[in-house]
This record gives sequence, structure tokens and C-alpha cells, in this order.
Amino acid sequence: MSITSPASSSPAAAWKRRGGRSALAGLWPLAALVVSACGDGAERDEAGDPDAYEVWIVDQSDSDHAGGHGGTLYIFDGAELSGDDPGSVIPSERIDLAQATSALCRQETDSNPVRPHMLLFNTEGTHAVLSFVGSGHVVILAADSREPVACFRTAPGAGGAQQAHAAFPAPDGSYIVIANQNGKLLERIDTDFASGAFSYNAAATLDLANGLTPSGRPAEDPKLRPDNAPICPVIDRGSRYTWVTLRGGGLLVVDARDTPMRIVAEYDRETVAGNGCGGVEVGGSMFINSGGAPVNLQGAEHPFLHLHGFDVYRFPLSGYDTGVANLPGPQVVFSVDGEADSHGMVAVGGGDYIWVADRHRNLFEVIEVASGNHVGTIPLSGPLSDDPAPDLVDISPSGDRVFVALRGAVPLTGDPHNATGSTPGLGIVRVDPGGSNGELIGVSGFSNVRDFEDVADPHAVRVRHLR
Repeated sequence: MSITSPASSSPAAAWKRRGGRSALAGLWPLAALVVSACGDGAERDEAGDPDAYEVWIVDQSDSDHAGGHGGTLYIFDGAELSGDDPGSVIPSERIDLAQATSALCRQETDSNPVRPHMLLFNTEGTHAVLSFVGSGHVVILAADSREPVACFRTAPGAGGAQQAHAAFPAPDGSYIVIANQNGKLLERIDTDFASGAFSYNAAATLDLANGLTPSGRPAEDPKLRPDNAPICPVIDRGSRYTWVTLRGGGLLVVDARDTPMRIVAEYDRETVAGNGCGGVEVGGSMFINSGGAPVNLQGAEHPFLHLHGFDVYRFPLSGYDTGVANLPGPQVVFSVDGEADSHGMVAVGGGDYIWVADRHRNLFEVIEVASGNHVGTIPLSGPLSDDPAPDLVDISPSGDRVFVALRGAVPLTGDPHNATGSTPGLGIVRVDPGGSNGELIGVSGFSNVRDFEDVADPHAVRVRHLR
């Protein structure tokens, strides 16, 4: 394994499945949980604490009674997680997604939602957007009541399968962009969170596999962009541009406000590697990562995909719509080859640093925003977890805690070569003053035992500010 900046190549490596399971620090039984259908976020907000928050994290394994659908949403009180022993904290609420959420989706789409994968909040924190990668559902929940208020389903793709890998709400609250992997489509829900109006806009759909880019080249092409399944659509704070990472490499920048949505910049796989999902706007730039490729896409049919390794790119926030490929050019600020894989990223230290989670090597890489230099590594494996497999990540309002989803021994999304962990649950990381270092100080573990095997597998995690 080597780490470089700028990027070096990322050769494929042999599949290494990591098995086993250590004793879970902070493991709590389901019977100990308080199950509730309505929250107290508004009441806590009235206390006047500007840093009040809660943490939402989703176990994407099926609900234990649901028969192939559902999942579990856990909600933690931020004040408790900010204490001296965060690993002992249990969720204040446990919500079975096979109940009200599944009922609404059956009513609206005649089907159950499967595999809750990504979760984001609108800017005001009044609503959560939850995407189900296994079935293509996108559910909008009222954050205070925890009740689902809308359910949509993506268009069918290859073989009729429907997927919603991720759904990102625009910061201005006007739309949600959905990454439909199997259909190789970007889809849009038009939104008005204040009035509770949500509408699927079929006319806005952008086909990523057919048609031409602004330079006149094919959108999907065996050499340029060989597999345009969208992974994550990361939107800038101005809600103007969406950076769409692609499974097979390359990247598209899209104006998601247009109808239909429109490509304004294109990058080939030689410029941007595939399978990224992390994205954070900080310091006047958009930082986007790449990631490891699925095992089932390896081999002669997809020689462009690398099993391991990732990069971090810095993109400008303007200068698009030129009609010239690979412009404006991104800067590669970090690259690692060998057995490594990144998914989540977060800005730390008031925006001075970016922490990039490596779920294969069990650590955060630290990048200084101003210089773009790699300045440190934060190991996460140790007495609390021998194999944490850190995935998606978010930060508390005060910036002193980073929360990370730790994967399980039976990863249900991604591939075992990268996503296998031994302590599924919520990881709590103390952020040192300044933001360049930290330490894993707690693991609040999940369990979902089926046929004598624990299949719990957290993925989505997000901090909700209680303003």
C-alpha cells in the first residue's frame, strides 16, 4: 500500500474478506430501548441551546419480523453523546421502518421499501430524506414527529429492478436529486418543506447512459465513462450545481434546477476515478472522493475498475458550462492505492480540515483545507473495536464530536472486501482542539440476530441540529 499526493494508480488487489467479531463495547439489547413514534426535538430546542442536536442512524438490515423489508431507525440524544461515557448511551428512540414507513409506501407504490441506505436532512432540519437502495423508494419523514409524510419510487432499470442509492435535498429546499443506479438515471422530487408539498417531476429526469455531453461526446462510453450508474449526487450550498459520482469512473456536474436536468461539465475516468460518495463544500471548494469498486464488477468485462484505493479531489464552485471536457480541472489532493476504500467525509475544525473515512483500513485520513496537504491519520481500531469499518460520518454542531456508522460482519451493501466490520453501531469520536486529530471514545452497538447470525449493518448516519 502507498499513499501519494497527487494521485498514483490504484491497481486491483485480491479480495480479502475479513471475518470474525469482537465483544461489543456498549452493546444494548432491543428490549432496553424506548420505542416511540414522536420525538421531543422541538421541546429541547425551546431550551435555547444553540448546539442542541440529535443523531439519527439507520440499521439497513431487515426488521426482525418483516420478512424481507423495513429496517430500524435509531435516534440518540446529543447531550448524552457529549458526556464522558458516550459508549454507554442507548438510543432514546427506536423506530421500526417496517411499520408506518412501509405502510405508507405500500399505499403509495404498492410495494415495501427495502434496504434503507442513505439519510439526509433539509437545511432547517424539519424533514429527513431516506433512500432505500434495494427497492428504489425515497421516503420523506417529518423530523419532529418521526412520521413518514411522503413515499416515492424510482423508475425501473435493467431487468426491471428499481434502486435509490442516495437522495440529496437541495440546501434551498426546492428539490431532491435521486441517484437511480440500476436505471442509470438522475430523478428529481420538487419540494416545498415549509408547506409539506412534494411532487415527483418525471420531466426533470436525466438519462446518464444515453445522449451526448456538452462537448458532443457520448454520456456513457467504453473509454470515457464506461458505467454511468450514479452513486451520490452532492449539491453545493447555493443549490446550483450537483456533482454526480459514477460507478465506472468519470464524473458529471449537473444543473439540477433545469427541467430536464442538464449536464454542465463532464470528466472522464482518467481524470476522476469511480465509485465515490463522499462530498463536502468547504473553503470555497467542493471536495469529492472516489472509492473501491464492487467485487462483482471485477474482471475482463470491467478492467477499468479498481478493487481498492481512493482519491480526494478539489473542484471549484464556478467556471462550468464551458462545453470543454475535463474543465475546470480538479486538483487531486490525496491518493492511496492498495487495500483502502473511502465512503464518508466531513469538515472538522471549523472547516480547517477534512476527515476522510477509510472503511477498509479502519481510520480517518486528515487533509488540511487551505493547503490541500495530507497532515495526519487517525486510527480507529483498538480496545473498543478490532475492526470498526467506518463508513458515513457527520459532526456535532459544536464540532467536538464526530459520529460514524460502523459496519457489521454481514455487510448488506457494498462488498465484503471493503465493508466488513466487527462492531456494528454508532462510533463516537472525540475531536481534539483545532480539528487535526481525534480518538474513538465510544461505540454504541447494534444487534439484529437471525438464524444465530448478527446481521446488523448500520450505514446512514446524520446529525440533526435542533434550532
